[in-house]
Amino acid sequence: MEMLNQTPGITSLVLRFTLGLVMLPHGWQKVTNFQNTLMHLQQDYRLPWLLAVGVILTEFIAPIFLVAGLASRLMALLLIVLMAGAIIMGHHWQHGFFMNWFGNQKGEGFEYHLLAIGLGLAIVLLGSGKCSVDHFMEK
Repeated sequence: MEMLNQTPGITSLVLRFTLGLVMLPHGWQKVTNFQNTLMHLQQDYRLPWLLAVGVILTEFIAPIFLVAGLASRLMALLLIVLMAGAIIMGHHWQHGFFMNWFGNQKGEGFEYHLLAIGLGLAIVLLGSGKCSVDHFMEK
């Protein structure tokens, strides 16, 4: 099963750490402000309760698993879905490509989300790598 093979070297480690450490603070914000985030997702994005809870937990747990290299392909795939949903449901695509660095537009563009999707796709393709819990569990 080639899809389950791990990539040698540190490429996967760099990808996992980059995506995981960038996403973790966002997940931490949502978990530590759980009730308000839940209400926001339900009211503003009309997400059902269970899906909203899944979004919050995914954005917090998946980065931790990525940094550890545990089920990295699955965690990256979940974050890809989350970021694609944020582009579409969060209406980031309506604001164009760029983030709102200078306050010139009504909202944020989708460049951040696109970068996260690209990193996630690379992790899905390459796996956790040799420096991961996944690799040590294979042994």
